[in-house]
Amino acid sequence: MESLKPAPDDSSRPPGSDMEVDVLVIGAGITGIYQLYRAREAGFSARLLEAGGGVGGTWYWNRYPEARFDSESYTYAYLFSKDLFEEWEWQEHFSAQPEIERYLNYVVDRFDLRDLIRFDAKVTSAMYDESSGTWTVRANDGTEARARFVVAATGILSVPYFPTVPGRETFGGESHHTGLWPATPVDFAGKRVAVIGTGSSGVQLIPVIAREAASLTVYQRTANWCTPLNNSPITPDEQAQLKAGFEAMREILNSSQSGFLHVPHDRTTFDDNKEERWAFFEKMWNSLGFSKLTSNYTDMMANKAANAEWCEFISEKVRSIVKDPRTAERLIPDDHGYAGKRPPFITGYYETYNNPNVSLIDLKETPIVRVTETGIETAEGVQEFDVIVWATGFDFGTGALARMGIRGRNAVALEEYWADGPRTFLGLMCHGFPNFFFPGGPHGATGNNPRYSGDQSDFVHDALVFMRDHGYRTIEVPASAEEEWTSMVDTTAANSPFAFSQSSYFYGSNIPGKPIRYLLNPMGRPKLLKVMAQVVESGYKGFLA
Repeated sequence: MESLKPAPDDSSRPPGSDMEVDVLVIGAGITGIYQLYRAREAGFSARLLEAGGGVGGTWYWNRYPEARFDSESYTYAYLFSKDLFEEWEWQEHFSAQPEIERYLNYVVDRFDLRDLIRFDAKVTSAMYDESSGTWTVRANDGTEARARFVVAATGILSVPYFPTVPGRETFGGESHHTGLWPATPVDFAGKRVAVIGTGSSGVQLIPVIAREAASLTVYQRTANWCTPLNNSPITPDEQAQLKAGFEAMREILNSSQSGFLHVPHDRTTFDDNKEERWAFFEKMWNSLGFSKLTSNYTDMMANKAANAEWCEFISEKVRSIVKDPRTAERLIPDDHGYAGKRPPFITGYYETYNNPNVSLIDLKETPIVRVTETGIETAEGVQEFDVIVWATGFDFGTGALARMGIRGRNAVALEEYWADGPRTFLGLMCHGFPNFFFPGGPHGATGNNPRYSGDQSDFVHDALVFMRDHGYRTIEVPASAEEEWTSMVDTTAANSPFAFSQSSYFYGSNIPGKPIRYLLNPMGRPKLLKVMAQVVESGYKGFLA
């Protein structure tokens, strides 16, 4: 494979200049940084375009108070360098956004990647030219790049969603989306605040606001099954254990189904009597983060009766914590089982509703009519606010990819190709879009995101090296392979652990007009790794030209 003309010093050129590279990465989040590192280390000329003013992706834009990991910090972090792992000591089991952003900046500088990144360069189009086998990518700062390969590491949660509420833009106070939080702190002290949404970001932020605001009104569309994060500082002894056990930990994380260190349970729900179940559920309630899924009873995510037992335990907890019975009942979901939607993890969330300055409005009972210049109007009247926070989520999975102006063979638009839902192979490639990859996109896997998106990035790296070593110019997934993978996703979705409800961003149903299609890979990481291995072992048969 011939190399395009490299531009080793183009990072110092002014915006609007051109660059020619082998590999162009889009997005400086966890996945994009890793893909850039691997491309550079393999000897490819590589650059990265980033829409934001710094690295971090999700962890650059989502900087609201108490934004933090709900995967353990050391399992979410990079594993490609033992030296890096030993140099950086995470301060908490679940680190907050400021530390995460510092870490990613440390990684970029530690491995001399910053000069390969162009910031404030939001990609507006990516066009494939069949005659040259290259992509032309343009950004809003005037940058035009030509690349043999494009890797769109744009993430599954990178396009914030604002509901179409009449008058939203007329509000005269402060208005912020959790996914577009300002770099300067927002002052809630003594103010009347509304938070719309009680998903993962809302439940993290609400307790913080309640401590500062004169009043906080929470507008809830759908209750979620929230359980404690149970965060704590990492002690010196734990730091020593993590460093000593790095190799074993890396082996587990690189091969486990979920990408976590959690030890699976050895029993099904009804192997135990109710007293034993409730004792075990108490242990789960006090466990760390996602272990409530991965270390719970083995049938909890597949058996609705088993799932209902865990939900009843959580319901009892909510009723015991929230003093007002009516509020407690509103906080208990009635439309899905545990993890039918993305389960949030909380610190002091339920307790917040015992504060006299906090109230909860159920939008199913009292829908918003419109936003006014001074507040929010419902059927019960207008309530005035100084600040409105939109914790209303994201266009999950396909949002960013469908907005970048991606055009494949014959100028086919990716958003049109996906008009009825994504069609992918490995959640990574599309037929008709040669030399184009999107690790971390729809249909990848489930579990700890950086672990499976890292698998995808490694697959991209290995494919590009193979092509270079064997003289190939183009890689494209056969239509039959794409159809087989997409069909697997669609047909097995009904038995997915997260299939108890289609009213979820896992299906895209939070976005009006978006096709209701499953956006995860129900077979998870084992299927992803198995099929990847088959492709590699075949010598990429049918993929290369």
